[in-house]
Amino acid sequence: MEHHAEAAPSTIDTPVRTIDIPARDIGEITAAPMPAHRLEWENRLLDGDALQKIATEVDGPFHVMYPARIIENIQAFRTVFNNSGLTGSIYYGKKANKSPCVIAACLAAGAGVDVASVGELKSARAGGIAGADLMVTGPAKSDQLLVLAARENAVIAIDTAAELRRLATIDRSARIVLRVLPDGSSSRFGMTETELDDAVRLAARESIRLEGFSFHLGGYNAAARADQAAKLIEKCVAARDLGHPAATISIGGGFGVDYVPEDAWKTFCAQANPMWFHGCREPKVDSYYPYHFPVPGPGMLAAVLRHGNLTEKLRAAKIRLAVEPGRALLDGAGSTVFRIQGVKTRIAHGQPYDILTVNGSSLSLSEQWFDSEYLPDPVLWPKRPGDVTPTCVGGSTCLEEDMLSWRRIPFPRPATTEDLLIYPNTAGYQMDSNESPFHELPIPPKVVLRSSPDGRQFDWNLDTDDFAI
Repeated sequence: MEHHAEAAPSTIDTPVRTIDIPARDIGEITAAPMPAHRLEWENRLLDGDALQKIATEVDGPFHVMYPARIIENIQAFRTVFNNSGLTGSIYYGKKANKSPCVIAACLAAGAGVDVASVGELKSARAGGIAGADLMVTGPAKSDQLLVLAARENAVIAIDTAAELRRLATIDRSARIVLRVLPDGSSSRFGMTETELDDAVRLAARESIRLEGFSFHLGGYNAAARADQAAKLIEKCVAARDLGHPAATISIGGGFGVDYVPEDAWKTFCAQANPMWFHGCREPKVDSYYPYHFPVPGPGMLAAVLRHGNLTEKLRAAKIRLAVEPGRALLDGAGSTVFRIQGVKTRIAHGQPYDILTVNGSSLSLSEQWFDSEYLPDPVLWPKRPGDVTPTCVGGSTCLEEDMLSWRRIPFPRPATTEDLLIYPNTAGYQMDSNESPFHELPIPPKVVLRSSPDGRQFDWNLDTDDFAI
């Protein structure tokens, strides 16, 4: 992103064009509220004094992680598999959050990890995940990653026949699944039917163990995932006829998360307009993540298994189903906290609103850097009485585009520089995807919470590579 210096003052008088905009009611410039679903642990955090203690000691923005919630989410996915009588495997999509405490939660709950780089693989292993419980994905993997994955006995998702040929030259046995290009997909990942046939033949070597097939679909359509999985049952059967074990189908991730209530989401989508946004920014509602998802996470997995009797088909063929959720395992497992360090008032359409500057940047709230908007409303803390104040939120860098919230959020009172601002449910993708020490600002550390023995407050410590549950 370019940063343009201000132009030098002109010595030529230029007439200024003005537009007479009538004053509006303050409600017309204020976005519809988007309150996040809030879990019990989050209520305890907001009601206690831990936030202030952490903010004082960290002295900068920070992320809060609550790994007990991750364990609950993993167990909920496993319950769906158990209720279906189906053998299932859960691999956490590590790209969604690189915190060591997430790996510790996966280890405690018996989940595997999906990795796509040497660094991610080494990090998962250092956190205690067994090599056999890793799924290695990604395109055109480096020779170093292929060698390391084979050495660790990880399952390797092969994206091309050429990649399989490179793997076959390694003097070591390897477990693989072949990644399929779904019908009608324009993805750059996966293999066509012809390429798959070649790869299946190439896999007929003593050192290669073809364990099945995998695919990834964009969007959040349960039926499409079930239909694609059903087609791969046939491929598994055909591969078995050639002597391969072929007993696994991985359907990837993309299990939706429900961030906000249905009525709030529908109201926002129906009424969003430039008057709600700082600078009259045009909202691109069609490009936003679906912040209300009616059947999220484990419920979506159950819907996949129900569609077209997929469960019965998998059981009959004795096939294990693997899933690779990232965001869904992190649902409700963390928040991002900023201190407000500046407040100014501006006028839009004849009405005042506040612009806050926080002690960090939108690089720590990744959704804002995808021409989008992170919609769950931040919480102004502590809770105090006051009048509703439309408020947008900016970062502390010199970039005009460094906005954490372009929309004018209906804060319950005016904010002050004594306050904290908590963005809820940010553990999935928001914390790490675009972090940067731009301006040499510190990257927010992660703070891990544990419930205190009395269950009323929290014990906390900074996240470290040797974190254990």
